[in-house]
Amino acid sequence: MQLHIHEKTEGEFESLPDYWRCPVCNAPRSAFVRVSSAREEGGRTVSDVFISQLAAWGVRYVFGIPGTSTLGLVDALRRNHEIRYIQVRHEAAAAFMASSYGKLTGQPAVCMAVAGPGASNLITGLLDAALDRAPVLAVTGQVETYRMGAGATQEIDQHSLFESFSVYNMTLVSPEETAEIAREALKHAILERGVSHVEVPRDVQSMECTAMVKPLRGMISGTAVTVTEHQLRAAADLINRAERPVIIAGFGALEAADSVVELAERIGAVIVSTFRAKGVVDNDHPLYMGCHGSLGSAAAAEAVGKSDLLVVIGSSFSDLTQIPAGRILQIDIDPLMIARRHPVEQGLTGRSSLIVPRLLSMVEDRERDPYLAELEELKGRWLKLIESEADPSLRPIRPQYIISVLNRELDDDAIITLDVGENCWWFGRNFQMKSTQRLLFSGYLGSMGFGLPAAIAAQLEFPDRQVVCISGDGGFSMVMADFLTAVKYGLPVRVFIMNNRNLAMIMQEQRVEGFPVWQTELQECDFAGFAENCGGRGLRVDDPGELEDTVSEALRTDGPVVVDIETDPRRFI
Repeated sequence: MQLHIHEKTEGEFESLPDYWRCPVCNAPRSAFVRVSSAREEGGRTVSDVFISQLAAWGVRYVFGIPGTSTLGLVDALRRNHEIRYIQVRHEAAAAFMASSYGKLTGQPAVCMAVAGPGASNLITGLLDAALDRAPVLAVTGQVETYRMGAGATQEIDQHSLFESFSVYNMTLVSPEETAEIAREALKHAILERGVSHVEVPRDVQSMECTAMVKPLRGMISGTAVTVTEHQLRAAADLINRAERPVIIAGFGALEAADSVVELAERIGAVIVSTFRAKGVVDNDHPLYMGCHGSLGSAAAAEAVGKSDLLVVIGSSFSDLTQIPAGRILQIDIDPLMIARRHPVEQGLTGRSSLIVPRLLSMVEDRERDPYLAELEELKGRWLKLIESEADPSLRPIRPQYIISVLNRELDDDAIITLDVGENCWWFGRNFQMKSTQRLLFSGYLGSMGFGLPAAIAAQLEFPDRQVVCISGDGGFSMVMADFLTAVKYGLPVRVFIMNNRNLAMIMQEQRVEGFPVWQTELQECDFAGFAENCGGRGLRVDDPGELEDTVSEALRTDGPVVVDIETDPRRFI
């Protein structure tokens, strides 16, 4: 029989009769003595070794909520001083925090939850990580092994629940495998850029464990992938023959940002980015035309439409990016991304940071003054249009003006997190990012509720940088309880809410598709008052003449702050 974990000391059980059985799991009195010995006599438990192995491989944060089936793991975290445990208010926020940390750093964080509802609450944030290729380790508790399969409270088939999207999915039942399973979970998450899941039954967590913790050194290989000289020369020949080349930079081009700009300057090409790669180059760079796709600029769309060669670097060809068919040279680390939507003239598989610098030495210097002048005029018209939309006199405050104020006020190295909604549309279209700024949002999953948890994770990792969340009232209200998490840990995240009391993007979609506008209005909430009640700072603004001063005041605030901005759900009106 496997053993239940009891929280009383052994001495407290001395007065109990021999026939006593645990009222929770029906284990005999003698079971307590055997379970408690490893923990009380200084032995190492499965939980100790598991957490120590995570720390040895560089895990810095565990996001979660303590609960019945994770007590052993949580206590091991309490006694481990290398990993910081961040208590959240909802498991979905924990998973979003781990996902955003993976997107921001390329390294895995851990989200931890109890069996059953805790595990199921993680799923949305984990799917966000899986679809956006962010490394994450999810650790869930499970009922005791001797109760599994008997319909115990909070027992669900977690292995099947996580199987469809995990790159590694394991139940830890043998103490001897503890360190190895922890290492394998991290290795898969890092190398496959995805979600690993390990569930640990409650009784196993306190079993004695002698497994050896091993350091990262010598246990994992690098991912330096590149191409042959012949392939590079063929790619350079494609570029040299082009007359109207356009570089489309995706998220995978961020690691080669400087080389991408140098390539554009050398071959006389303009640069268009995907929305996720906004900021790959300073948006005011003369060769940058804007984002492409439904969240992008008309200038970018026209440049791509008239191109005779698209050099696509690190883009997954999302349906929202809307990269058209044509003559395409594609560079991507994942061979499955090559020709994902359209046939390509040539595909180069490897890291952009290795391939693009090698291409530079093979392409010809080209001067395309008429071509670039044409596109410069096109970009100029676009910038005048979005500038004219940012009217500071209109009430309610227009989203375009909100974005223009944030554009002026945010630090050049700010980390910006976006929630999903119409605020994303205005940001992608109107915000002019710096290459030193970073952008985090829910990409392929497109999940509301991402912005605030992402800001919390970013501020934890970069305490000296300005972290700003731009959200709608719909997205913020899904996770607003975790503003308390920012307050608890003293994290100076700045949340700017475009409050239009609507699910404005859905309202627009209803209109476009000919449906009646219905059930998109939201109950009004005093978000500034909520922030104050949580112990943070709350500011509200409905006068466009006060917006700039209010934004400035929020950015100077030491602790977490919510700025509730009354705006208008109607586009261009």
